[in-house]
Amino acid sequence: MEIISVFDIFKIGVGPSSSHTMGPWVAARKFLAACDLNAIESITVDLFGSLSKTGKGHGTDIAVIIGLSDFDPKTFPTQDLEPLIDKVNDSKLLMISDTKSIPFDPETDIVFNNYKLPFHTNGITFTATLSDKSTFTQTYYSIGGGFVVMENQKEDDQQYKPIPYPIKTEEDLVKWVKSTQKSISEVVMINEQANLPEEQINHGLLEIWQVMFECIYRGAHKKGILPGGLNVRRRAADMNENLIADGKYNSPEEWMNLVKQSDQSFNNVTKWVSCFALAVNEENASFGRVVTAPTNGAAGVIPAVLMYYLCFSNVQDQEQEIIKFLLTASEIGSIFKKGSTISAAMGGCQAEIGVSSAMAAAALTECLGGSSGQVIMAAEIAMEHHLGLTCDPIGGLVQIPCIERNTMGAMKAITATQIALASDPANAKVTLDSVVKTMFDTAIDMNEKYKETSDGGLAINVSVKVPEC
Repeated sequence: MEIISVFDIFKIGVGPSSSHTMGPWVAARKFLAACDLNAIESITVDLFGSLSKTGKGHGTDIAVIIGLSDFDPKTFPTQDLEPLIDKVNDSKLLMISDTKSIPFDPETDIVFNNYKLPFHTNGITFTATLSDKSTFTQTYYSIGGGFVVMENQKEDDQQYKPIPYPIKTEEDLVKWVKSTQKSISEVVMINEQANLPEEQINHGLLEIWQVMFECIYRGAHKKGILPGGLNVRRRAADMNENLIADGKYNSPEEWMNLVKQSDQSFNNVTKWVSCFALAVNEENASFGRVVTAPTNGAAGVIPAVLMYYLCFSNVQDQEQEIIKFLLTASEIGSIFKKGSTISAAMGGCQAEIGVSSAMAAAALTECLGGSSGQVIMAAEIAMEHHLGLTCDPIGGLVQIPCIERNTMGAMKAITATQIALASDPANAKVTLDSVVKTMFDTAIDMNEKYKETSDGGLAINVSVKVPEC
């Protein structure tokens, strides 16, 4: 059975898209690792399917350049992105790993092919011409959430040690929870400990939250127009100013304390949730540092719901609650990935916002003391009401409707939690497994133009002129 770690579901990287930016970036580095760098004389890149159709708007060409420069998406200084791209465009040279320079013209060496390869719509082929005039070619597929597989490679070709409680479905999860008499987060932690010590797991999860929190803070304090040509104005900073009123602060932590002390009326709390989600995805749209959760396009849902929990639920041990939240969320995300898809190019936006909402609902329910049955019920409710959600980004940019959809996903997660906590799971008519299957069936039946191609829906019915680059 495929093993998916919490650190596979939550990856620190750069926006705006996990499948169109992060995936090609990772694939480029994998190609370099398989190639004899000293022998490379030139490289060409072919993009296929959805990577071709919305690659410009999603920054696929930019990700390829940075990936072929061999920078790590987790640590690459995002402020260096524009200067690096400008340098390559101007010089027509690419510096690989700070050691080798090759001719590279993005206009001709990155080819947007308007058709897809058989295995997956997000295909990318790298071809290197070597010093002996031979060529070295590899094809990769970006299958959603920053996951990348090479052609003819199995997804489960991993180096993980076996875990004590293998989970592929809701049925598996329920079996282990009942037999161990542990909570869902505890079962997930035991599985994680098969490959990492607990201290390292905790440290990694708290680092993930810190990146999420810093992203919320940055996005809530930046004004201006998002890049890409749609002229979308940032809104999170204005919302923050209105909500925080005259509050004074000098650090993210002081700001968070003011949020906790702010008016906690229903109207204000829902505005804060929207502010948190907007902040993350405005940063994502600006090539900012985000965490795939489980994707970049849906990166704002889980941070917004976790921030809501930490600020408005009288949390005592913040670090332990963050760990519990992320462990629970990751298991729900992995069930969807194994049984369906987390790629909008395969399944529409139900695969991104829908999955992230289900993950957040489950995690919030666990942290608020819900039973394992209620946790699973919350995930099912959240996804059930995202079924059929299309992906039709205007101009191929991860902005409209993507940014606002994160606020909707967060609010649905909170609502699903409230319903689940007030319900008896024994009376539920719909199982999580049935929703996972239904989501995949819907993805298969969905018209291709609604799967991250910008060929249908809002993308063609909203008249907005976007420049070519």
